[in-house]
Amino acid sequence: MRRGVCAAAAVALAIGLTGTACSNSDSKSEAGSASTSVSAAPVAADKLPGLVPAPANSQETKGPDKIANDGIHLAFKVDGSPSDVMTAYKSALKDKGWEVTTIVTSGGEGGGGATYTGTNGGGYGVFDGGGFNTSTFINVCVWPTKPADPNCTRS
Repeated sequence: MRRGVCAAAAVALAIGLTGTACSNSDSKSEAGSASTSVSAAPVAADKLPGLVPAPANSQETKGPDKIANDGIHLAFKVDGSPSDVMTAYKSALKDKGWEVTTIVTSGGEGGGGATYTGTNGGGYGVFDGGGFNTSTFINVCVWPTKPADPNCTRS
């Protein structure tokens, strides 16, 4: 008998949630309605290089090289302290339309760096840089959409 009551309660809960989720109510809260997340269209692979800004004071650039999932990899050697270079690069990414998330930053005793991820339309990127004194190395991987395993190997 107890199992029957639990099953009936579960069915009632499922029906209640389905009815709420599927209702066509036009009511909105005073704070506004929650927005739904809509995936942006993938970026064409040939457009990916145009999404990647070259860091200021770049001394050397390698790539773009093709990587898995139709992505590209670039590597930059930059003249400047890691903290200053990565802060400036984050700003350059935002100026190119990237929505940037900081994953980690480090610094001290002349060294340091940062790792960012970001989206630009449907595109997804990993931006990893670090170094010591006035030498900073940045590795960039960008894909048309976020891959299942967005691993950006350092060069």
